[in-house]
Amino acid sequence: MVESNDVRRTFGAPAGSGLDRIDRLIVELLQNDARTPNNAIAAAAGIAPSTCLGRIRSLRERGVIRGFHADVDPAAVGRGLQALISIRLQAHARSNLTEFKDYLAGLSAVEGIFFVTGDRDFLIHVAVADSNALRNLVANNLSLRPEVAGTNTTVIFEHVRPPGSSLAP
Repeated sequence: MVESNDVRRTFGAPAGSGLDRIDRLIVELLQNDARTPNNAIAAAAGIAPSTCLGRIRSLRERGVIRGFHADVDPAAVGRGLQALISIRLQAHARSNLTEFKDYLAGLSAVEGIFFVTGDRDFLIHVAVADSNALRNLVANNLSLRPEVAGTNTTVIFEHVRPPGSSLAP
């Protein structure tokens, strides 16, 4: 589930400007393995561990590093059916995007929220137990919302993360 602060940061102003070579190296090392010890990152960057810790703290405060988390296989925790659901909002509801994003972020099945262009307004990645749970999510949590004009659901057969992506194993 995405935290509200992360949702605001994700849909807000872009982060990451003003990164020097050392900041970029720290980010790259943490993307490859967020469990890398501070002293190993400091050694790789050629800086003192206390300086490294300060830089990581600054990267977090600036929103460059949005958090550290475990990448859990949804199927291993009983949520083996994943889907992408595109959502089109009523024209009058587009003025309340933040409230709707917060609503989506509060749904336990939601793995990711994307504000997109085109004929849809949002694309959400969800993970649920089975097709009944997916139907209930769409019918009872999305389609009944007065701001929702329509949804389109695509079941995911397989989710592969390319090597080198920030969440690749």
